Amino acid sequence: MSKLSNFFQNLFLYQEKEDYQFNIPKNNNNIPTSHLPQEKNIYPSLDVNLEYMKAKFNSLINSDISIREFTLLAQNKEYKAFLFYIDGMVDTKLINDFILKPLMLRNRANTHTPDKKVRVTSAVANNISVRRVKKFNLEEYIFNSLVPQNTIKKVSEFEKIISDINMGNCALFIDTLPIAFSLEVKGFKARSIPEPNNEIIIRGSQEAFVEVIRTNTSLIRRFVNNEDLIIEGVSVGEVTKTPVAICYMKEIANDNLVAEVKYRIQNLKIDSLTSSGQLEQLIQDNDKVIFPQILSTERPDRASRYILAGRVVVIVNGSPYALVMPATFMDFLSSQEDTNIRYQYANLLKIVRGIALFLALLLPGLYIAISNYHQELIPTELLFAIVSSRASVPFPVILEILIMEVSFELIREAGVRVPSPLGPTIGIVGALILGQAAVSASIVSPILIIIISITGICSFTVPDFFLGFWVRIYRFIYIIAGYLGGFLGIAFVLFVQFLLLLGNQSFGVPYLSLHLPFGGSTRTKSYFLSPMWRREKRETELNTKRPNAQAHISMTWKDTRK
Repeated sequence: MSKLSNFFQNLFLYQEKEDYQFNIPKNNNNIPTSHLPQEKNIYPSLDVNLEYMKAKFNSLINSDISIREFTLLAQNKEYKAFLFYIDGMVDTKLINDFILKPLMLRNRANTHTPDKKVRVTSAVANNISVRRVKKFNLEEYIFNSLVPQNTIKKVSEFEKIISDINMGNCALFIDTLPIAFSLEVKGFKARSIPEPNNEIIIRGSQEAFVEVIRTNTSLIRRFVNNEDLIIEGVSVGEVTKTPVAICYMKEIANDNLVAEVKYRIQNLKIDSLTSSGQLEQLIQDNDKVIFPQILSTERPDRASRYILAGRVVVIVNGSPYALVMPATFMDFLSSQEDTNIRYQYANLLKIVRGIALFLALLLPGLYIAISNYHQELIPTELLFAIVSSRASVPFPVILEILIMEVSFELIREAGVRVPSPLGPTIGIVGALILGQAAVSASIVSPILIIIISITGICSFTVPDFFLGFWVRIYRFIYIIAGYLGGFLGIAFVLFVQFLLLLGNQSFGVPYLSLHLPFGGSTRTKSYFLSPMWRREKRETELNTKRPNAQAHISMTWKDTRK
């Protein structure tokens, strides 16, 4: 028996071997990569810097690490130097024309030699001529005279220059200088500014965020167009050091809100951050609730509108979505198009969305509750029609509705994952052919097909994609509650759900904060929009520095009191 047990353990259980029959090639660098000292400051010796950078970036293994050693001229004197960059992330034409050519080729800038190798400057003050003699400084001479690059900075620490190289900069090391020059020559390929895919509107901007953080911040700058817009840059992740931009209006946003957002982002002890979705999960208030607590948007115009309202927007490099905080429940039911059209049209759309949210959340649960417990609510003729349609169905109503709901979720997921040309085909085949076949085979009743179809259509009207997940999950909970307790079970789940919503906060702002159906005489924020000229106040729960968004009489051309 023990032999059989040992046989299966050796067959299925992994045991780490003590000796392996292969050899790892030795690193020819003087500094081993596995025990590389974490040096802080750059050395004056070029050879030491070169060996350290080679070992730090594993240049013997990495095929995209490029090192260009050369000799530069400065006042007819030669100095050894090298360029260090990552191939594919830089524009080689910029390096050739604006770095290597001015430094290597002879020209008036690098061959001019003043007497005694000094630079003489003169100034006249109070009719007295002052003559200053300054010794030649190689560092200042290269920085001010030899490199015609618009973005260049001096770096004295290895950590900073390595971070710049990883971001697509080029590092210039020169012998005898204890610093390196970081030159911005980014040239990696990126998407052009596309149209929004998930937040499509009819009237409004047709631009969307991309994966490059600087492109995204420039889009916000174009919409805000004010010098008080602050875009703070921080890095997240000890390994990836992902750039993150925190955007807010200095004269509008509450200082405590800005400080809270910065505190949460700067106190993340993680190795990597590759998307805004990961950051959202790391900084949200409560990760145990299902509903979204931070609004994400792919539209720069929408992000800019929230910034001007006093909120904070966070952009992560490599992600085409921006995070807006704080976010309330009604923000997820709003669309950017609501502010671009007349308030009567926007309020009509809000009514439609409210009805659609109610039906998408509760319609299957109400159907099963009425059919099982409250048949007296159904007209007699309709009740007879429902009973006759279900006469040949062998399954109980709960199993019938779960089969259709799961099938609908499978069709939805398949339509997203398959290639784009096949997406509509999957929907047609799943919705029409399979649905008709299920009815013909007496697996489900026709009335249930109508219920599930209405529910699916209503779920697509929810503007926010992530709020749709919350609706889909709670729909199954309401189905089970309606089956077990009828209206009482649905009412109980509604009560618990409202308690969760009322008890939740987003960066100190209540999740259901003062979203009354209609604004009162104080003209505070409400679910329905007021006319454009009456939107005088910013959201009171944000406690902004400038509560007024516009003058009491904004349309002064109509003011008859002048």
